[in-house]
Order: sequence, then C-alpha cells, then structure tokens
Amino acid sequence: MAVSSSFAGSLALESVFHAPPAAATSSSSPSSLMSLIYRPTRNNHNNRLGGLVIRPRRSPPLVSPRCEVTSDHAAAAATAAVARTSYDSARSSSFSALEQLKTSAADRYTKEKSSIVVIGLSVHTAPVEMREKLAIPEAEWPRAIEELCNLNHIEEAAVLSTCNRMEIYVVALSQHRGVKEVTDWMSKTSGIPVLELCEHRFLLYNKDATQHIFEVSAGLDSLVLGEGQILAQVKQVVKVGQGVVGFGRNISGLFRHAITVGKRVRSETNIAAGAVSVSSAAVELALMKLPESSHATARVLVIGAGKMGKLVIKHLAAKGCTKMVVINRSEEKVAAIREEMEDVEIIYKPLTEIFSEAAEADVVFTSTASETPLFLKEHVESLSPASQEVGGLRLFIDISVPRNVGSCVDNLEAARVYNVDDLKEVVAANTEERLRKAMEAQTIIEEESKQFEAWRDSLETVPTIKKLRAYAERVRVAELEKCLSKMGDDIAAKSKKAVDDLSRGIVNKLLHGPMQHLRCDGSDSRTLTETLENMHALNRMFNLETEISVLEQKIRAKVEQIQKTLEKE
Repeated sequence: MAVSSSFAGSLALESVFHAPPAAATSSSSPSSLMSLIYRPTRNNHNNRLGGLVIRPRRSPPLVSPRCEVTSDHAAAAATAAVARTSYDSARSSSFSALEQLKTSAADRYTKEKSSIVVIGLSVHTAPVEMREKLAIPEAEWPRAIEELCNLNHIEEAAVLSTCNRMEIYVVALSQHRGVKEVTDWMSKTSGIPVLELCEHRFLLYNKDATQHIFEVSAGLDSLVLGEGQILAQVKQVVKVGQGVVGFGRNISGLFRHAITVGKRVRSETNIAAGAVSVSSAAVELALMKLPESSHATARVLVIGAGKMGKLVIKHLAAKGCTKMVVINRSEEKVAAIREEMEDVEIIYKPLTEIFSEAAEADVVFTSTASETPLFLKEHVESLSPASQEVGGLRLFIDISVPRNVGSCVDNLEAARVYNVDDLKEVVAANTEERLRKAMEAQTIIEEESKQFEAWRDSLETVPTIKKLRAYAERVRVAELEKCLSKMGDDIAAKSKKAVDDLSRGIVNKLLHGPMQHLRCDGSDSRTLTETLENMHALNRMFNLETEISVLEQKIRAKVEQIQKTLEKE
C-alpha cells in the first residue's frame, strides 16, 4: 500500500515515512497446502529495494544567553538556531501533512486497512545454515517485537522461530514499505545480506498470510505432516506475547485463531495419527542408517533433556532401546524423565563429560539451545572409533537450530552428520494417506479463514460504534439533566432512577438497528461492502469522521515515537 501521488512532494510526510517506493513491488508466494503438494516459491522480484530515509534532525543544545559568546560560539549558536528552526518546521510540516491527509479522498491510507504480512524462511525455502543465523531465542521475542514495532510502518508484530522456520508476522501500514523495513531489520540482526535474504524468503499478505499460519498450526506446512510440536510452539508465541505492547489485537487474534484451527484439524481429521514429530523422525533416521543387526546393541548418547531431547528419549524407548546416556546441564530434568520411564536405564552425565561420553557412543543425538557448535572437526577427530557392530561409523543426529554439530564434522571418514534438513528421507512414506488427510484439513482451514477475515473486517466499524454510542450518551445525559431540572429539587431518588432508566432504554432501542447494521461477523448474509456503506452513512449523518481519525491517530503515534527516539539520541 503506497502513499498516493498527491503526497509525492511532501518532504514532511516522507520524514515520517520512508522514501518513495521502489519501482518494483514485492510479489507474494502462495501459501503451501503441504510440503508434499507444493512449497512457497523463491521470490526474485523483490530485490529492488531503494529509497532514502529522511528524518527530522535532533538539534544541538542552544547556548545559554548568560554566557559570553565568542565569534565561534556565535556561529555555533546561529547554526543551532537554524537547526531548531528546521526541526520545528519539519515537525509543523508533519502535522500539516496530517491535515492534508484528512482532506485527500484519493489517499490509499484512508481507503485501505492495514495489511497482515508474513516475511519468512522455512525448511522448504532456505538451508539450515541461513535459518540458524536468523533464529531468535524465545527469551528475545519480546525485544524483537518491540524493535519491529519501532519501524515506521509496522503497528503490530510476532515472531515464530523454530528449527524449521523463522517467520515474522506484522500488521503494516504499507505493504511494500513494511516488507522493506522488516527485511532490512532481519539482515541487520542476522548479518545476512538483503539480496541473499530475498532469494530465500517468501512473502504472504492478508488472506494468504492467514491461511499460511493456519496451515502451519495444523501441521500441514511441517516437514513431518501433522506433527504436534508446532502447535505447542504457536501457543508459546501467544504466551510470550502476553503484555508485550506490539503483540496487538490483530496479531494476537490471528495466533489465537490459529491455535483453534490446529486443534480442530487434529481432532476432526485425525491427521496426527501415525504422523511423527521431528524427534521421532530423528530416531527413525538413525535406525535407517544403522545396520539392522546393531539396532538392539548400538550405544546411544542423548545431549539435551529439554522438550526435544525428552521426545527423542521416549521414541528411542518405543523402538526398543533399554539403555542410554543423557547429558544435560542439570540432573533435575533427567531425573524427572527417569521417573516416567522406569523400564529404561537412563544414566545422567554432566556437560563436562560430553567428549568422553561421545567417544563411548555409536549414535549421538543433539538437541540443545547452544548458539555455538558443541562438536567441531578437531573434537570428533580425537574420539576413539565407533564399535565394529555399526561398521566403525559414528552417527551424529543433530535436530538443533542453530546446529550443535559443525558441518565440518561430516568430512571425517569415521563420522556422519545428519540435521533437520535430512529428515525428508524419513517422511516420504504414506504420501497418499497424508495427502487425503491434508485435503480434509484444507477444507477446515478455508472455513476458519473466512471466519477470521470476517472478524477482522468487523474491527473496521468498532470506532464508529464507539463514537455513535458516545454521541448518543452525550445527548441522553444533556436531555436528562434538562428534564430533571424542570422536575425540581424535591424529586425522589426512585423517580430519578426511573427517568434515567427510561432514557437509557430509549437510546438502546434506537441504537439497536444501526448497531446491527454495523456488524459483519459472518453470522448473517450482510456483506462487508454493505457494512462499510452503513458506517460511512452514519459518519456523515453524525459527523463522526471515524475513518480519518483512526488514520490520524496511527500517524500521530508514529510521529511522536520518532520524536521521542530522536530526543533520546
């Protein structure tokens, strides 16, 4: 969504928003039904990023009038005065631009609501080497949301960062400006050049973005179709977002609805039946790579006893593994797992013994949150070879992002390294059955998408509803006071209450019809167009000016945000 040509020459408005858009707009990739059907295509049409950022300059401090001013100081003071004048002029112009914006019927900001946009990279579009650089730890999500919402065209934001995807969801005042700002932010935080990000990212807008997060939550976009861990991760986004200012009504509503969709798809299609998680796929992969004769005797080491590590241990036990060593920073989590699985011998070892225990293992599973590799080439080179029962080849199954095992280890003759991108080999089975379930799930997703869009569309009329109620209340109170003053001071409290109740009842009955025609939640046949026409009619009749005032509030908020930032610098 771009600023119309009527504002092309407004330097003041460009001091609030970024410079003019590049010639080519970003094209969106279709939301994937599932990895077995198609994947988001690489977008090579959005590499043309341009535009300067013009912002009001923070003026230097003025020289105190009590000080004696030398010629140099006088020059400095003159410069400061000019800077202050320029700053005040820019500020004044910014708000005069708002007045101009109010009267511009052609401006697209006043005619279109903000867009929901997802800028993402996933296992389907980007290699793990890139995804691990972009990964944001859960503890850093609130900070990331705050930084994203400080961008000029971003109102709300959320981060979904897992081993298979890094996706930023935003509500943007302008689609392509918002995408440019978020892409620049991703480049800055990860160190990946913008052009390289654009090669691997996918962009989805509004309905496509809604459908995508619903498919993600339902497990249709996962490497392992129907896996349940992604739903837990979507729930975590909502949990972490509680109380974070930028996790606003639209984005929180989107993720809450996605949770509902994920639950409904799993209960109505039984898509999770027979489906495996990333952890179980890792165990399956290890069994595929080990000689069949060694399945019962291979020595197993699990590093990390978090959620993923615990699932690995459970799936190993389900496949017949009765003894394993688990390394973790603390023993508490390992002890809890040991209590749950009394039939399995689980031996705890501290992190300091990682290399000595790896030397004794044939298969090493890693699933920690370490941001640096635990195993590099020099570490593995010094280990004694794996047992001859497994052919002397030690397997590293690394399901962490960032990776716990450096890619250089795979160059060694005595070791083989597999990461999350290698799990595709495991999930290729049962394609037909998974496809059938995915099609059933897609029907549910389409239905839920319509409900969410209807809810979001209904938000457009909320300011009008509030202002109409406030207007009616002002009229009611004014007329009630006139009535009570005519009735005298000696009127009984019971009579006052009766008159007050009567006035409220009349107002509520009169408002019932207009309020019904301002609601568009998908529960009746009324279309969004009809509802918006009713809204505009009420705005004109009662001079509510809702549409412009909402826009004005958004832009004023951004202007104030920028000015506060400049004052802190």
